[in-house]
Amino acid sequence: MSTVLPPEDLENNPRVKAVFDDIRATRQTDFINNIWRYLAFDADLLERTWAEVKAVMATPSDLDPLTKEMLYLAVSIVNSCNYCVHSHTAGAKAKGMTPTQHAEVLKIVALASKTNQLATALQLPTDPEFLLEE
Repeated sequence: MSTVLPPEDLENNPRVKAVFDDIRATRQTDFINNIWRYLAFDADLLERTWAEVKAVMATPSDLDPLTKEMLYLAVSIVNSCNYCVHSHTAGAKAKGMTPTQHAEVLKIVALASKTNQLATALQLPTDPEFLLEE
């Protein structure tokens, strides 16, 4: 159960409507998913969060959209965010992630989690070769 409820008439607030219209235009869909609907309880939080997501995830950059979604998926798994795991699995599939790629992402997340825990448990010193020189 959520900790807040979305406003009943979401788009009566012109700030919320503007964000929703931008989401629709950017994503080329009429679907507004729950994170945006629930964040609409605070227009400022909604605007700032969408601006960040749009800047990172929807703006062309050196990483292709599928890679961005798979990275988001990996971080969502590590952070145990059920909602984001489902959202970004769907997003990655929509951008072309194959079942083989999905399995590889899961293998990498599992391996990194294991070796991170081992390195933490062993309190390993960082190799000098890995440190940036200033």
